[in-house]
Amino acid sequence: MLASSVKKASKKNSAEVTLADGYEPSEDEEFMDERQLAYFRQALENWKQEIIGESKETLAHLQDGPIQEADLNDRASSETDWGLELRTRDRQRKLTTKIEAALRRIEEGEYGYCQVTGEPISLDRLKARPIATMTVEAQEAHERNEKISRDQ
Repeated sequence: MLASSVKKASKKNSAEVTLADGYEPSEDEEFMDERQLAYFRQALENWKQEIIGESKETLAHLQDGPIQEADLNDRASSETDWGLELRTRDRQRKLTTKIEAALRRIEEGEYGYCQVTGEPISLDRLKARPIATMTVEAQEAHERNEKISRDQ
């Protein structure tokens, strides 16, 4: 198995990975060959583990007990902070589902290809957002259609 170290790219959107031998996917090789798939599988697994770790930390804080601030303003501030933290964890739970779907696409041989056009998704896009399911062009068209639907 290939060892890796995580470089935190955009904690919000991805987990960048560098394989032990320094490998990084490039446009010069066959798209979604074995090494590219291993690279993205590792990136997705690392990202998922990071999210799970953060969720465990939140759960541990929640188990510490209720907020017991004497001052009403401090208590309100603490409750607001907890509300934000719980919403963040809910978004991350949904993100974990998308990561698992991307891992399934790797296993099924569909990873890296646009679900709308069937065209390869650029490596730069996949590095930035390994859960991407559409090319930039297809995503933009999808968002335009969504906006039109909402406006009507």
